Amino acid sequence: MRVAAVALTHPGAVFCLESAAVLLGLPVFGEPRDVHVFDPDRATSTRYGDLAIHTSNDPRAVMHTAAGATTSLTDTVADLARVLPPAQALAVADAAASPFQRGAAPLVDAHTLRELTASRADRRGRARCRWVWARMDGRAESPFESVSRAVVEWLGFEVPDLQRDLHYEGHRDRVDFFFPSVRGVGEADGWSKYALSDRDIATDRLREEKRREDRLRRAGHPFARWEYEDALAAWPLERSLRAAGIPQPRPRQSAFLATLMPRAAR
Repeated sequence: MRVAAVALTHPGAVFCLESAAVLLGLPVFGEPRDVHVFDPDRATSTRYGDLAIHTSNDPRAVMHTAAGATTSLTDTVADLARVLPPAQALAVADAAASPFQRGAAPLVDAHTLRELTASRADRRGRARCRWVWARMDGRAESPFESVSRAVVEWLGFEVPDLQRDLHYEGHRDRVDFFFPSVRGVGEADGWSKYALSDRDIATDRLREEKRREDRLRRAGHPFARWEYEDALAAWPLERSLRAAGIPQPRPRQSAFLATLMPRAAR
């Protein structure tokens, strides 16, 4: 609503960072403190209340949406990767590359982002960007899955395959994470898919999910589930994966795990 209000009162504004993400359908985490606008004609960045106006010597392409102008999808993803915590930056990059999350909207790929990052004179955040571009994956179906995948890596577990199809008892079951060495299944389980506000729909979906899990367990797949809060806290996710026998061949990356802690909104 705040971004929409600025778009109405400043029709020539070009939104960037989280504000562009709002209009481009990319993930936004929490409530950002500022509305972000890009103005290449300014000598320096400035602020008016909660309106942050950014400038840069590196150009930004502009694209137009029904709600207002933004920096291009590629520029927006690259800008956010420089400033967001790594797991959130990965979620943004995954979403930009995911047909599941963006539908018919334009997509972006890691090669294009690498070229853009290398071409910019501003070198801030390049190491973080390289980390994100090396791991972004359009198969991720939600920001929750992307954040979980980052935490799984930082906890030292085996790198999983994404969205693996398994066929048993006449059913095709797609799983969020598949750990090949032990045939383990991991599910980043958000409650919204169960439609809990509608008792009949929720009952049907919970029943089908229970049958699905039982089917996969009968086929010999160790099974782990976790919620979003489990991924952010890290240790509940670690406990679930260990209980499922998922190998942990690498050391924990404490510095990366520390970026999951809450921080002040920009």
